[in-house]
Amino acid sequence: MTILVLGGAGYIGSHTVYKLIENGEDVAIIDNLENGHLEAVHPKARFYKGDIRDREFLDSVFAKENIDSVIHFAAYALVGESMEKPLKYYDNNICGTKILLDAMVAHGVKKVVFSSTAATYGEPERIPILESDKTSPTNPYGETKLSMEKMFKWAGQAHDIRYVSLRYFNACGAHISGEIGEDHTPESHLIPLILQVPNGQREYVSIYGGDYDTKDGTCVRDYIHVTDLAQAHILALKYLDKGNKSNIFNLGNGEGFTVKEVIETARKVTGHPIPAKVTPRRPGDPAKLVAASDKARKILGWTPEHDSLEEIISTAWNWHKNHPDGYGKK
Repeated sequence: MTILVLGGAGYIGSHTVYKLIENGEDVAIIDNLENGHLEAVHPKARFYKGDIRDREFLDSVFAKENIDSVIHFAAYALVGESMEKPLKYYDNNICGTKILLDAMVAHGVKKVVFSSTAATYGEPERIPILESDKTSPTNPYGETKLSMEKMFKWAGQAHDIRYVSLRYFNACGAHISGEIGEDHTPESHLIPLILQVPNGQREYVSIYGGDYDTKDGTCVRDYIHVTDLAQAHILALKYLDKGNKSNIFNLGNGEGFTVKEVIETARKVTGHPIPAKVTPRRPGDPAKLVAASDKARKILGWTPEHDSLEEIISTAWNWHKNHPDGYGKK
């Protein structure tokens, strides 16, 4: 049986495919390569270039492959862009998921693991955040991901589809081998932006907002290594394979670091001074996002292995210093 990974040429998707194949799984990938990279596709995975909004294309893949379950990463995921282009996010994230579910129902595929986000919570009422806490997104990205979760819920009740939604926090780092890593255009994630300074690609890193209610005035986030996220997706599939009911899990290390702390750790890892400048806040950014992931640890048996910020940044630096211009260039 085959696991179909949507968005498997993207950052988290490609790392998950590597982990699946390491575990002996048979994997097919769908990616439109808008944000993914062909160079990130594992050579043992079968690759189909196309868009999940194209029902005819989806049907052709489902007909060709003996698909047992789906892992869904195929969504736009930039907070700032979602504020400027909300309809783009509704079109891809929600319409794409609806068409995916149509295809799953038509082809009798009953299991899906969904890449969700801490952005579903919005400005949290308490730290750390529990899965049962209120969901009130502060941006269209979080709003569409929450709508996708609800779509899985109602489609599940009507069509006997079971799902696991993984709400994760700040994915970061790179594969331990250095073969694949993080390459976005434009880059908007903090750690790659910081590492562009020692790579000679920018003079300084911008800190968006220095007046938050945190210990040093900068945003607090929970950083989690991408390989640990990949492992959680595999555990979620095993959870569904055992016949368990649909569920939602937070994924995080349970420890928050400020932007300034991340920059300071990167200085230590790279040996570069990394100048930083405080600039105005970005709309839609909560002050603190830290996960309580006890539920995933207890029920899925998930244990992050790369949970030190220094190790996370070291793996990222290993990738970026050897791929300063991203995939295909060294």
